[in-house]
This record gives sequence, C-alpha cells and structure tokens, in this order.
Amino acid sequence: MYILSAKLTFYIPHATSLKDKRQVCRSIIDKSKKRFNASIAEVATHDIHQTLTIGIAVVSGDAAHAQSYLDEIIRFMETHTDAELYEVTSDRLD
Repeated sequence: MYILSAKLTFYIPHATSLKDKRQVCRSIIDKSKKRFNASIAEVATHDIHQTLTIGIAVVSGDAAHAQSYLDEIIRFMETHTDAELYEVTSDRLD
C-alpha cells in the first residue's frame, strides 16, 4: 500500500477578508472532491486571508498510479481556481 500526500499553498490576491478566502477554498475543494476520490482539506494558514493551504492524501496499491493520480489532482486544482499556486510539497509513505 502506498500513501502519498501533498500540501499546496495558494496566493489569493483579490481576497480582502476571510470570507473571500473561504469562498475560494470551498469552491476548489468541492470541485476536486466531486472529480477525484481523495482526501482534501484546508490544513493550515486558516487566519491569513490571502494564503490558502490545502492538503491532499491518496492511497493506492501501485506507487506509479498513486503518483499520477496525485499529479492529476494538483494540475486540476491549479487550473480550476483564480488563486495562484506557488508552493507544492509532497511526501510518500510505503
């Protein structure tokens, strides 16, 4: 069993309040959860209105499949939001 995780940090230049940030957060997480079978949640920077940090976890029996699936989720999130993805960190547990 392979467990891969990633932490994505987005910059939301137009967010002037936490309400603006939460709208962006809810939108990208909901879109991603509908399309992919993965655990996705806001994991840090909860009180910073222009920074959004999202965690993703993928479990698979095949390492290559898990990696390609995680990469696909990251690409989807990057292209389906008006926030700018500026940092991605990933981790793997075997």
